[in-house]
Amino acid sequence: MSEQVHNRLAMVRAERKVSRQRLAEAVGAHYQTIGYIERRQYNPSLDLALKIAGFFELPVEALFSLEPFRPLTDEIYGRKRS
Repeated sequence: MSEQVHNRLAMVRAERKVSRQRLAEAVGAHYQTIGYIERRQYNPSLDLALKIAGFFELPVEALFSLEPFRPLTDEIYGRKRS
């Protein structure tokens, strides 16, 4: 069984004002696949994860992780993990 891949895709996409359709076209995927990834119903292939990260000009680990992401406010303002 594969591990759950956590992601910040929906947040980054909204921040950059990129539609699912536009992102899907840019990375060669179906727009529904982007939705499945955002809802954690589908783990992207390494190839797709790298294409998505490249589209946003971010390192892949900024978008995808095997561990849950800390809230951005914690990361920005320095709240320590419990």
